[in-house]
Amino acid sequence: MRWYLILAALGVLSAPAFAQNYGGDGKAAKERGIGRRIAPFVLRTPEGKSVGLADVQDSKATVVVFMSTRCPIGNGYVPTLNELADQYRDKKVQFLGVYPSPADNAKDVAKHVKEYKLAFPAVIDSTQTTLAQFDAKRTPEVVVLDHRMAIRYRGRIDDRIGQDYRRDEAKRHDLREAIDEVIASKKVTVAETEPAGCLITPIRRADAKAGPTFAKDVAKILHSRCADCHHAGTSAPFPLLTFDDASNWSAMIREVVARRTMPPWHADPRFGHFANERRLSQEETDTILAWVDAGAPRGDAKTEPKAPTFEEGWRIGKPDVVFKMPETCKVPAKGTIRYKYFATKTNFKEDMWVQSAETRPGNRAVVHHIIISYRDPKSFLKTPVWLVSTAPGAEPLVLPEGMGRKIPAGAEIVFQMHYTATGKEELDCSEVGLVFCKEPPKQSVVNHGIANTKIKIPPGEPNQTITSSIPAFKDAVVLSLYPHMHVRGKDFTYYLVHGDGKKETILSIPQYDFNWQNTYRFKEPLFVPMGSKIQCVAHFDNSLDNPANPDPTKEVRWGDQTWDEMMIGYVDFYWVDEKTTPKKK
Repeated sequence: MRWYLILAALGVLSAPAFAQNYGGDGKAAKERGIGRRIAPFVLRTPEGKSVGLADVQDSKATVVVFMSTRCPIGNGYVPTLNELADQYRDKKVQFLGVYPSPADNAKDVAKHVKEYKLAFPAVIDSTQTTLAQFDAKRTPEVVVLDHRMAIRYRGRIDDRIGQDYRRDEAKRHDLREAIDEVIASKKVTVAETEPAGCLITPIRRADAKAGPTFAKDVAKILHSRCADCHHAGTSAPFPLLTFDDASNWSAMIREVVARRTMPPWHADPRFGHFANERRLSQEETDTILAWVDAGAPRGDAKTEPKAPTFEEGWRIGKPDVVFKMPETCKVPAKGTIRYKYFATKTNFKEDMWVQSAETRPGNRAVVHHIIISYRDPKSFLKTPVWLVSTAPGAEPLVLPEGMGRKIPAGAEIVFQMHYTATGKEELDCSEVGLVFCKEPPKQSVVNHGIANTKIKIPPGEPNQTITSSIPAFKDAVVLSLYPHMHVRGKDFTYYLVHGDGKKETILSIPQYDFNWQNTYRFKEPLFVPMGSKIQCVAHFDNSLDNPANPDPTKEVRWGDQTWDEMMIGYVDFYWVDEKTTPKKK
């Protein structure tokens, strides 16, 4: 069974195919935000219940309505919205009302929902996080999302009310027509209109007179949240260590922070607590946006915190041993390059215990990903055992003190290399560094892939469900999770199913993104009792709506390449009662 991780190059639809479904030419659609996916968010109802965008994951379309308790135009449209919500419920269209006005508190919203008999869930955005994501300006303003949570329509409900007119009957029912076209997988004829209604007053953020500056406020955020990837020798396109680094990229920083696409973190915050969480707090987000909007001032350079340092680009510190590819690989200038494999002998005379491991491309311009495995010469299994990988978002292997991963004596290191042509002939000689345990570990950490190799996704299917599971035949402790699919991957959830049948969500990725290979390390290791099981549930989008889909007309099955698919829920764990400490000689 091939449990080890295999990544592949990202395939995309042609620009005409993408424009066909998302409206207009690619440039215009991008400028309007049409086709842009909305990052998952979690808000609370007036009663305090958490509601997330992930909760409507199975819908064919989602209508997000920006509302206010006191806007007369918005209130006049509530009956229309209620009718639409009722009419489209059986067609798997869900509505969500968002109240972003600073004038609306929970009591006001609860009263409004009751008096107007709102036919769909309502949440309060007290920090206005959704305004930047949706670029919403007025109430009522509606945004229609498709099943991938990509914007397909934005603007008014209909043309009954305008800036300078009011009709008894609408001539064009923009929202209704947009919904019909989205659920029919058609291009939205009119993808954007101008909403009429009340302007949403932005919440006053940081005091422009008092701050924030790079020296006093921003540097510490970038150093703690961004620098681990954004420094020399990593896959990030630019460093974020100094004032010049940040100020030169301030406009880009503002856009990705406001839209919640950076730092790259895809876990639903309601499930699980993770030690390596990259998500910015609202206060940190507000500080960065206010700093950029104020012109990115430096402040007192003498008070700037010292930038973190990294060992010659190694994130794990100086390795005890470094293994390089046995030869330099010549990469052609063009064409599709199949995976290349290289094996390097370790010459280990005894079993070695690895505390941390990291692989580094020799030529980042041409290396798409590296998978490092080891082959045990004494094992009857011929498949290499996965050790560590590198790809955008991937972390090095770093195990807690007292734990280690065994590489047996005589093993050889296997490099799986995926190269992409750059337009000129390139050379590469990549490497992997290992840091060994200082003393024999108490627990032996192993990696297992909970996979379903019987993948079969019909052509055009937008929401194919695939599941996999593994039973715990004795008590175990899980340290981290690593979901993996290819470009048709839509969402991925891990469950702990207890012996009595109770199902507990331990990780939810509402929007899986093949471009980011994230590991999710538990803040507190997860105990998995004997008799329970870990179940993985994933959905795949093989439709034309998926712009990364290589060919929505073909059935998809398991395979190594990007045009194939995989469904693997990796787990790093150890057995509780297993005596793994090797005997000292």
